[in-house]
Amino acid sequence: MATILEFEKSVLSLEKQIEELQKSAPIGNTSVSTDVAKLREKIDKMLKRIYSKLSPWDTVQVARLPERPKFTDYLNGIFTDFVELCGDRICGEDSAIVCGLSKIDGIKCLVVGQEKGFDTESRIKHNFGMPRPEGYRKVVRLLDLADRFNLPVIAFIDTSGAYPGLESEERGQAEAIARCIEKSLKINVPIISTIIGEGGSGGAIALATSDFVLMLEHSIYSVISPEGCASILWKDDKKASVATETLHLTAPDLKNFGIIDTIIKEPAGGAHRNKDKTIENVKKTILQTLDKIKNLKNLKKRRRDRFLGCTI
Repeated sequence: MATILEFEKSVLSLEKQIEELQKSAPIGNTSVSTDVAKLREKIDKMLKRIYSKLSPWDTVQVARLPERPKFTDYLNGIFTDFVELCGDRICGEDSAIVCGLSKIDGIKCLVVGQEKGFDTESRIKHNFGMPRPEGYRKVVRLLDLADRFNLPVIAFIDTSGAYPGLESEERGQAEAIARCIEKSLKINVPIISTIIGEGGSGGAIALATSDFVLMLEHSIYSVISPEGCASILWKDDKKASVATETLHLTAPDLKNFGIIDTIIKEPAGGAHRNKDKTIENVKKTILQTLDKIKNLKNLKKRRRDRFLGCTI
């Protein structure tokens, strides 16, 4: 059963009415079909109204919904001829980040994405989308490959943060993230990043150091999780909803600050209610951005100026 958030409960009763009508009515009953269509129209209007007034904490809840499209959905819905490339050639393979050569509308590219998983088995396999150092070192290796063969890089971000376990720290988590950011600033090919759910801390910016940062309307992007912020400032992670007000982690705030470039609209009620339409919107925006990048000169300098404020 789909997750129902607190602020959506007014919609739940209407959805139940539709279920009851469909169960009780004979197939092809015109009267029932009309009633269902009216209820769906009413739900659509309610969702548009509710989602146009989400608080920052409400947005956090939407961004974390398990039903939200994951990286694999975008990979299957946007790209063709995907060939996965694995391993960092140092330690091993990290399944929290999936990488490979692919095509988008016939354009060859390197696609990189953080995958959270869909069920218990896949979530454990992908470590709930929290990469270890070998994941970031794999990305560094493949960024070099993309640069060598002049392939644009398209990245998808959906992580609560890099994995904070002891073994990750022992293998140099901070250094691996730093190297990933450094490599992104050094290559000459275009990089486009899209935040599709959570963009948490350095684990996210490692893949968001790009020419253009796109962001789904109800995603979040922050230097720290609301719970982590509340634990530090108030010694109480239950004040996470208060922390969201000061973190400015929503797409409109980040667009105003110039941290992201484009907000991608989601269907009424969020990406999880119409995955196909969401994927279509993301593909369209990525293609428009790739077309825009063609006219830009000296991408590496522009990228470095943006993130470092320097002219090196």
